[in-house]
Amino acid sequence: MSTISHLISGCAKIHSEAELEAKLALGRPLRVKLGVDPTAPDIHLGHGVVLSKLRDFQDAGHEAILIIGDFTAMIGDPSGRSATRPQLTHDQVLANAKSYQEQAFKILDRERARIVFNGEWFEAMSFEEVIKLNSRVTLQQMLVREDFRERLDKGLPIRAHEIQYPMMQGWDSVMIKADVELGGTDQLFNILVGRDLQREEGQPQQVAMTLPILEGLDGRQKMSKSLGNYVALNESPGDMFGKIMSISDELMARYYEILLREAIPAGSHPMDAKKTLARRITARFHDPAAAAHALEEFNKRFSARDLDSAELPEYAPTAARDFVSLVVEAFALGFQVTRSRSDARRLIEGGSVQWRGEKVSDAKAVLPPGEVGVLKLDKTRAVRIRA
Repeated sequence: MSTISHLISGCAKIHSEAELEAKLALGRPLRVKLGVDPTAPDIHLGHGVVLSKLRDFQDAGHEAILIIGDFTAMIGDPSGRSATRPQLTHDQVLANAKSYQEQAFKILDRERARIVFNGEWFEAMSFEEVIKLNSRVTLQQMLVREDFRERLDKGLPIRAHEIQYPMMQGWDSVMIKADVELGGTDQLFNILVGRDLQREEGQPQQVAMTLPILEGLDGRQKMSKSLGNYVALNESPGDMFGKIMSISDELMARYYEILLREAIPAGSHPMDAKKTLARRITARFHDPAAAAHALEEFNKRFSARDLDSAELPEYAPTAARDFVSLVVEAFALGFQVTRSRSDARRLIEGGSVQWRGEKVSDAKAVLPPGEVGVLKLDKTRAVRIRA
């Protein structure tokens, strides 16, 4: 595979491939930018998609510049958001940034990455300079964004500070003279603002390369910690393996395409294909031995049905609980997965929930305090109830 073919593989949009070819022909390492806002301490497989593309550039001999948005994170990227993000303090952002970097280097080569905090230039800006930066972009440009447009149509507020975000992200590109900027498909507008600002500053414009947005475990919304549908890079091997095994067969094809950049092996059984996916992803972020152990434990729990001897998350109810409440709490405490009471009721009515090997048929049944045993939540997850 040629270098450019490998660099563009898996991308959703490139603006433009011809520009990228011209930059590669310069014969020098390109400055490849990825901006991240540490709004939370954990990163997940969705973040891993764009980090993996940055690693591709590293492996091709280019300079990976990871911009930690210690200033932009205090605003929070409004891209794809239907509401204003809660504002964080600078101390909260810096604490998250430390954790974020540790996890990002599960993918990136630490020795070949340059870490930059955008507070380096935003802290030094005077208010006059902020005004001048604002004059570069029109309100009409900002409001053409789909997320802002939808909020206006629904009568939802758009805070003035949110409109600053694309300009700040674009100015990051000016300050590091980025040749390429990576981001999710929801970042295209912001990256193009960076191109405009670079042109006005007399710089060559960066190539915009966007990667697909990874759906969360529910298969409906983008992977997000706030939605509880994520797989964190610092999950234990068993939890990571189990969460991936919980996805639907339809979503599995999407994960193969985005995370492994390949198709499901032809003729493979869906369960075998899913185990392969879970093993390979777990090995990527841990090691092959840990992934093999996670597979062994999964087979013990759900293929051999030997739940009593398996390693399971434990949950100790403090009082009597009906089974709907038990299922909701067990998902949240054992797997950090959000399930509504309606979801739990459907699992019970569909025969997925078992207590001590027997299907639970009555969603209103109450488990008295002090009972111990294994509660099976669905096809791939179970918890051990203890006193």
